[in-house]
Amino acid sequence: MTAMMKATVFVAPGRIELVDKPIPEIGPNDALIRITTTTICGTDVHILKGEYPVVPGLTIGHEPVGVIEKLGSAVQGYREGQRVIAGAICPNFNSYAAQDGAASQDGSYLIPSGQCGGHGYKATAGWRFGNLIDGTQAEYVLVPDAQANLAPIPDGLSDEQVLMCPDIMSTGFKGAENANIKLGDTVVVFAQGPIGLCATAGARLLGATTVITVDGNDHRLGISKVMGADVTLNFHNCDVVSEVMKLTGGRGADSAIEALGTQATFEQSLRVLKPGGTLSSLGVYSSDLTIPLSAFAAGLGDHRINTALCPGGKERMRRLMNVVASKRVDLGVLVTHTYKLDDIVAAYELFANQRDGVLKVAIKPN
Repeated sequence: MTAMMKATVFVAPGRIELVDKPIPEIGPNDALIRITTTTICGTDVHILKGEYPVVPGLTIGHEPVGVIEKLGSAVQGYREGQRVIAGAICPNFNSYAAQDGAASQDGSYLIPSGQCGGHGYKATAGWRFGNLIDGTQAEYVLVPDAQANLAPIPDGLSDEQVLMCPDIMSTGFKGAENANIKLGDTVVVFAQGPIGLCATAGARLLGATTVITVDGNDHRLGISKVMGADVTLNFHNCDVVSEVMKLTGGRGADSAIEALGTQATFEQSLRVLKPGGTLSSLGVYSSDLTIPLSAFAAGLGDHRINTALCPGGKERMRRLMNVVASKRVDLGVLVTHTYKLDDIVAAYELFANQRDGVLKVAIKPN
């Protein structure tokens, strides 16, 4: 009889269920991870609402912390029973896209099924968990290309301390890296959800000396101060663009990081920039964007707009865990609630409706 596990699956827009599914069988390059902690992401809420399409019956979730249950025969340098994480993005680092510096866009594994051409380039295809293969909101998850994607957890770090590394921390820090931040820069970060808070921390670590955060929630703005913000702006109480211009003497910000995914935040991010500034976009957009002519200087303002899907791979995860271990930033404070996997539908209801001061929810299978 096939061994079974509990897994959270997408059924239809507005509906997820906890069901029994077979524990995955691994191939030579894979690893089976027993999940000890995972979480719910804003992207999972987009899936739940039907704003990001996945096939019905897919196990969702993409942020694994766990223990190696079983290793494929070709995977070397790891041992069963070892605590590990894997990035939400699991590329094959032998691919053309990865070697071209675009590992997050690697769809090489889809070529045999005819779902990808062009030497394996496919937008967002590096995001496999809970997108194109079964994800992490389950008792077990199969990690593909395990030798490239598993990262051992340093001794002394708890699950909660590293839970942000697979996605939220990697994405937020990538937003700061894509903002072309230089020592002494002024950076504005729009939206202080978990990704925006990580972008705030990343901007400070990269050398920004004035970090301005924007949100409509005073509690989150308070947390952004802990993460490195110098100035906080509640958009309910002020004209954000005017305030940034006052703070910069009319010059504008060197960079803006958009961490929500709406027309309003995208447009304001562009309007606060100096000529030659960079807009780093992290939002998951669910409708077309319009670029305002004046803010874009008719296309002549030397602006840069960078988008990103968070980097994955074991080296990225190692570096992020080094930041955590060195106490440069404490992201464990973002874990505000804990639920059992059995109660994940209730956890989604809490998270999707942003009740009770929720930032991130730790999901524990046992």
